[in-house]
Amino acid sequence: MNAPLKHGLSYWGTKTDFASLMEQVRKIGPVLEENSQDNEKLGRLNEATFDALKSLRMSHIFAGEDIGGAQLSPTQGLQLIEAITYHSGAAGWISMVHACIGAMSAAFLPDTAIARLFGGDAENRFSGQGTPTGMLKKVDGGYLLNGKWSYASGIYHATFTHTAALLDDGNGQPAKDENGNVIVLCAHAPVGDHDLLGNWNSLGLQATGSIDYAAKDVLIPNDMVFPILTAEPQRMKEFFSLGVVGLAAIGHSGWAIGASRRILDEMAKYAVTKTGRAGLLGESDKFWFDFGRAETRVRAARAFLFEVWRDVEASIEAGNRVSTRQISLVHLAKSEVHEAGVDACQFVYRAAGGASLRYGVMQRTYREMLTAANHFTINPNIVGAAGRELAGLWSDRAWQFYDLIEKP
Repeated sequence: MNAPLKHGLSYWGTKTDFASLMEQVRKIGPVLEENSQDNEKLGRLNEATFDALKSLRMSHIFAGEDIGGAQLSPTQGLQLIEAITYHSGAAGWISMVHACIGAMSAAFLPDTAIARLFGGDAENRFSGQGTPTGMLKKVDGGYLLNGKWSYASGIYHATFTHTAALLDDGNGQPAKDENGNVIVLCAHAPVGDHDLLGNWNSLGLQATGSIDYAAKDVLIPNDMVFPILTAEPQRMKEFFSLGVVGLAAIGHSGWAIGASRRILDEMAKYAVTKTGRAGLLGESDKFWFDFGRAETRVRAARAFLFEVWRDVEASIEAGNRVSTRQISLVHLAKSEVHEAGVDACQFVYRAAGGASLRYGVMQRTYREMLTAANHFTINPNIVGAAGRELAGLWSDRAWQFYDLIEKP
């Protein structure tokens, strides 16, 4: 067997200055914050907000430099998404969706599709749904896509969809592979080829425009699909061995640590004022004990997250693919940053009284965190499977999408 290549730190991009990206986020932060309420009323990011984000090129941050991307490391991506989210949960959510789906497209599509989507001056952004609630029927030159999908976060600001669908066996039924498993393909098509249906009336993340969308006989070229459950990376094979699920985990985890940090910072600012309810809080030992515990858990969850991802990066830099154990830890870290964030938000919401009840950063972040924690990627069954793997009960299994399955 060939020994893995040892890449070292040279694996990650060098053409994009990461410190400059972070400084850019700091500069646009006020714009993101000033427009938050208007964005919620609009149900998407307004022009001023998205114009401020565009220069970050979030759909390209994990793509390779050879195809026009920044080729950031996972920990750099976490920090960037955290920083955007700190200023605006909706802007952070759309940014992480565009970043992670952009990475999936850059990872798994063939070279001919990459040349169209990422080549030259292309500034495509990607949004869609990975749950196969539609079907693809094989025709000459490609496939016809039909169906309806929900939760297409950021689709108003995207140029291409990324849509999971079952392969039609020719008789209107799902086709199956040689092992009897249904075949699920991820299709890419211009957003304009779809019907945008609306239907996003949610507790939080209202400005993400996570609407329903539909396709009716949309032609998908042969090279614009990949098998979402079993996709093999076509480039940067060590990093993209994270798969669809591992790449999505970077985005969701970065979002959660940004939102958690912001609500605790807002609580601290409020509690140190000297008048009204805040003045009473500042004199309460019980409040400061609870605040300290919330700070501890949020910081510990973030530290665990970066410990896990630094280990993943070290494996990639050594030329290795990401292991089952590492994916299990990625899932556990992703879960914990959300659980710590929910607990911190519950504490702030109750402690701040009317200050968190009325519209403002605390109220908005509280609603957004509760919404984010309901995402299917934070499913308790995933944590349970990861726990079984860590304990050795399922040591003979491997991750496929969000399931830990027996090896064939």
